[in-house]
Amino acid sequence: MTLDYDIIVIGGGHAGCEAAAAAARLGSRTLLLTMDMTKMASMSCNPAVGGVAKGQIVREIDALGGQMGRITDLTTVQFRMLNRSKGAAMWSPRAQCDKTRFSEEWRRTLENTTHLYIWQDAATELLFDETPAVRGVRTRMGVEFTCRAVVLTAGTFLDGEMHCGTAHAEGGRAGDAASHGITECLRRMGFASGRMKTGTPARLDARTINFEAIEPQYGDENPSKFSFSSETKPVDEQLPCFLVYTSSAVHETLRSGFALSPLFNGTIKGIGPRYCPSIEDKLRTFADKEQHQLFLEPEGRTTNEYYLNGFSSSLPWDVQWRALHQIRGLENVHIYRPGYAIEYDYFPPTQLHHSLETKLVSGLFLAGQVNGTTGYEEAAAQGLMAGINAHRKLKGEEPIVLHRDEAYIGVLIDDLVTKGVDEPYRMFTSRAEYRILLRQDNADLRLTPKGYEIGLVSKKRYEEFLEKKSAVESIVAYAHRQSIKAEEICDYLKSVGSEPLTQGRKLYDILMRNNVTFVSLMEVLPKLKKFIETNKINAEAIEEAEIQIKYKGYIEREKFIAEKLHRLENIRIPDDFDFFSLQALTIEARQKLMRIRPQTIGQASRIPGVSPADVNVLLVRFGR
Repeated sequence: MTLDYDIIVIGGGHAGCEAAAAAARLGSRTLLLTMDMTKMASMSCNPAVGGVAKGQIVREIDALGGQMGRITDLTTVQFRMLNRSKGAAMWSPRAQCDKTRFSEEWRRTLENTTHLYIWQDAATELLFDETPAVRGVRTRMGVEFTCRAVVLTAGTFLDGEMHCGTAHAEGGRAGDAASHGITECLRRMGFASGRMKTGTPARLDARTINFEAIEPQYGDENPSKFSFSSETKPVDEQLPCFLVYTSSAVHETLRSGFALSPLFNGTIKGIGPRYCPSIEDKLRTFADKEQHQLFLEPEGRTTNEYYLNGFSSSLPWDVQWRALHQIRGLENVHIYRPGYAIEYDYFPPTQLHHSLETKLVSGLFLAGQVNGTTGYEEAAAQGLMAGINAHRKLKGEEPIVLHRDEAYIGVLIDDLVTKGVDEPYRMFTSRAEYRILLRQDNADLRLTPKGYEIGLVSKKRYEEFLEKKSAVESIVAYAHRQSIKAEEICDYLKSVGSEPLTQGRKLYDILMRNNVTFVSLMEVLPKLKKFIETNKINAEAIEEAEIQIKYKGYIEREKFIAEKLHRLENIRIPDDFDFFSLQALTIEARQKLMRIRPQTIGQASRIPGVSPADVNVLLVRFGR
């Protein structure tokens, strides 16, 4: 046993687990500090991974060599590909998980990772030298660990306070103590901090739910999975979710408690997530709506606990209880615990470099909700990148920074560092200007080579990737060269509502039509079926080839735009440049540029308040 490590990760949530696993697998002697080893990557809120844009992030984490996708596949109880009726850029995988098994699989992974050690305790102080650079961590038990880098991933635990009506208690989540000392320590070093708020709904006992009275929602008939690795398989036996609805009577009961709501009476000062509002926020914002749709989601295969998605609340427990009993199907429901809100400290992320290292203290990295984000997926992505870059810093290597046209993770981190946050940040497809390039289906094609170069993707996994890439290229090439006669396909085209051919065409051109798919064409074109079977091309490669063909024009256009904007990313700004010396810049631009200190003109152009005219001034100063 030693008290000296290369990297210490504070917090065993989704960010901390990814950070610790990545740093250790890359070879850094890593210590994970967590207050409870039984709650590794705990699903403190909903028991699900993925969703719109979030599913893309999980597939990117997997392509880079992270663990979230693999562990999700091992613990999935239902899988759905959202937005299938829309374009491929909008398809988003989502999985309901067994939340107990999810934590168990994470713990098993961490305990069997070489170079990774775990200490159950709470960090109360960060130790710095005169540089200033981080040099260690002191814990609640009085243990002092030394290190050369720290990744802080404390989630909602920093000075956390829970609210349920007029009842308040310290805590990072129900059943867990808050963490004190870190915020004060960082403030003394000059860091700005703020307060944010999140919430969670009541948990219900399935034995007291009338499932006959509510609408089931089933998973995909042919479910997919998150990880690109062949080591995991799609879920076999899926559990259903259910839909329930509020009513005007439910709304009246909830409104009766508004005077005691900590959200409305000024008790809660923290900023809440606009895109995941509490039920009381919904009633205030959408006062004319007579009902709201809610989702009943199972928390696992071996528990009766259900999560009521969409009913997050900090109203008094008895108000929640009465309102729930007025929902069809929940008339006799027993509540395991009521919903509550939680306030916690965060640090504005404009204080970070794109590597997620702080600008004020060398060797200190921040990831997850301490950066003002919300969501397991956003946290895990930051943790992965912070763990990678902490290791690379100790090795004297350049940090890995993903561009906005490379990954949703790149969009996430650039938004945080460049724009900051005024509410808990949640990823959406609309935040990515290159979302046609950043699809969930091609995350491995975009990022597996980088993961292999970093050292997190194994040789076996990389060879599997090369096989898939080759299969996709071969089927696209086949479609380019294979001619189809009109008589071979006219009946099929009529059946799918497409104009019949008057002469032969290349298979590639036919596939660009709406409603025409490789799978259906295989039924009418024996030579296509024979080619696919002979070359052992799997369904994943077929789908990827089809998307590349159908969206070729859009993909090429976005690539062209991205390449043009990359020129701005290549024009660097000196770290110590005095923006106040450029009088041609607006006062607002000078102030924001000095505060954020962008490293390139591309980053400067994305700062709110920096106009195109200001960008032109910078271009003149630093050369086109």
